[in-house]
Amino acid sequence: MKKNMGTVDKVIRIVIAIVFVVLFLTHVVTGTLGYILLALAAIFVITSLIGFCPLYLPFKINTGKKE
Repeated sequence: MKKNMGTVDKVIRIVIAIVFVVLFLTHVVTGTLGYILLALAAIFVITSLIGFCPLYLPFKINTGKKE
């Protein structure tokens, strides 16, 4: 799989994931919504680490460097 995420995209996803986890841990967001945010945070971290977002494929989005 070809990487399709740039550095800025990765950093933004990591920051959003941290915010979601902090909101859950401080009980600002609880219940089902809290667990949904935790799942999204995990997805954001995983996609940032591998540099590939499957949702970008159908739209042919590439935020990485041009080759």
